[in-house]
Amino acid sequence: MSGRSRRDRPATRCTVTVCRGCCCGTAAKVPRLDHEAQLTELRTALAGVATIRRTDCLDACERANVIVIQPSAEGRRAGGRPVWLGQVNDPDAAADITAWVRDGGPGVIEPPGVLDLYAFRPSRRVRAELHDE
Repeated sequence: MSGRSRRDRPATRCTVTVCRGCCCGTAAKVPRLDHEAQLTELRTALAGVATIRRTDCLDACERANVIVIQPSAEGRRAGGRPVWLGQVNDPDAAADITAWVRDGGPGVIEPPGVLDLYAFRPSRRVRAELHDE
């Protein structure tokens, strides 16, 4: 058995990290979205395709709701890097994310152009906390 921990091994499938901390996932910050329904829909649509993680604050509160797509092992080998998406407050955006991840996600297939509207690059410190550098 390898000395590498589970956390050190690349995921065999994409990981979708959904922020549900102090701002993301709250009606106070984003009042016209059913936050739990969004998370449930992602889990349902990507069951068996991606790992869905709910996490506390990703420290990009000004961009609530934040979702990070980490590439699969195949995507990493092809040069894929995590993609940070902010202001994912529309069912169509979640549907575009779901379709992209189902098709392979970062490194495997280019994201739909509309996701460029949501993409951002967080600080190095924030990226390091999610272990994506």
